[in-house]
Amino acid sequence: MLKIVAKKRDAKTSLETLRKGGGIPAVFYGAGNNSTPISISNVEFKKIWHKAGESTTVKISVGGLEVDTLIHEVQTHPVTDEPIHVDFLAIDMNKKIKVNVPLEFVGIAPAVKSGIGNLVKVMHEVEVEALPKDLPHNLTVDVSRLENLESLITLADIKLPAGVVLTANLTDVVASIVEQKEEKVEEVAPPVDLSTIEVEKKGKKDLPAQTGEEGEIPLEEAKKE
Repeated sequence: MLKIVAKKRDAKTSLETLRKGGGIPAVFYGAGNNSTPISISNVEFKKIWHKAGESTTVKISVGGLEVDTLIHEVQTHPVTDEPIHVDFLAIDMNKKIKVNVPLEFVGIAPAVKSGIGNLVKVMHEVEVEALPKDLPHNLTVDVSRLENLESLITLADIKLPAGVVLTANLTDVVASIVEQKEEKVEEVAPPVDLSTIEVEKKGKKDLPAQTGEEGEIPLEEAKKE
């Protein structure tokens, strides 16, 4: 089981000061525990988070007390994506719990390799029910069985660890193949070579100026001609 050491958080310490010191404000609640503010190491939490996700039990050790929890919610910084607050859900190890477990797709679909179609991942996580000690970190989906356009993988095809059951309908589709359509390329007309086009010059003679200056025919006389 994964374990992280925490400290009870002093309300007088600002969150900014805590984070600058390498800590993360957090809280745990549930299973008869009052909501308890704590602080944890940023570095240690990221290691735990990577291994546990939200479906593996994490034991919090704080002030001589040990609490079994799941990482329930992680708030991250919008720019750096660093964790800035964590909610832990305290659990009873003797009671079954429902959680969402991520799906891990492995293998190569023959239908994709042959160019028949494209792989469509309909689900990326699925809800399971189990005792906390039996909860899997993820569930594996082998797509190598997708050989043609009629091939499907449903929840019933997923191998489950002992003690784990799916809460959704087993006929629900997890992955499938859709026909690969060729993109139509629009034909573009070649540019016109203007040098090959003969242009017949047509036009009237330039009208004389209308200023009436010396050497120029007045406009009225020009119209009579």
